[in-house]
Amino acid sequence: MFLVLREVSRSILVMRPAPSYPRAGALLTRRLNTEVIADMRDDLLRVAASVQGGHATATLVVGKLCSSKRRQNALTSAIKEYGALRRTVYATRYLADETYRRRITRQLNKGENLHALRRSLAYADEGALQHRHHEQQSEQMWCLTLATNAIVCWSTEYHGLGVAALRRGGRQVDDEVLAHIWPTHHENVHFYGTHSVDIDGELAQLDTDGYRPLRLPETAAGSR
Repeated sequence: MFLVLREVSRSILVMRPAPSYPRAGALLTRRLNTEVIADMRDDLLRVAASVQGGHATATLVVGKLCSSKRRQNALTSAIKEYGALRRTVYATRYLADETYRRRITRQLNKGENLHALRRSLAYADEGALQHRHHEQQSEQMWCLTLATNAIVCWSTEYHGLGVAALRRGGRQVDDEVLAHIWPTHHENVHFYGTHSVDIDGELAQLDTDGYRPLRLPETAAGSR
């Protein structure tokens, strides 16, 4: 693996701005030091195996390296150079592949939508942690996670039921379209006010599978 990455790095980072690529100067800032990566190969593999196997966390490894008396030791330099290599490979692929850029943008949009949902749920005290003790702060965050997962699970289930009902009715719903839909949209969620739930009435509406009846398009449009 390191030999392949070494050849890739040489083909990418040894380049200098050419007349045909006048805008590459700001990206090609320096030459990658592949020798330190090759020399520290065994140590890099041990660190990667420890993190992947759960014997050490990435935070612990970074903390140990930063607290070392020799801040610029060989292992730290090798990790920095390897990170620069991976960032260079990623940047070249991102700039050259439009499909790859679109996929990354779509994932970023999904992540931002999830953050927006969590911010809307944690509107009280503007989402700030008011408790002093770590245990109470963790409990507050776990409650936020539980509420977020409940909304995502509910939306996922009813999105699937809605798509199945449309297809049974003869409506064509392409899988490519569904790839752009994610269950963190929350325009239908009421975050504010006091909610009163008629438990017996809600349970009486459930079908044999335990789901609420879907609203027809005419009903949904007329209720706006």
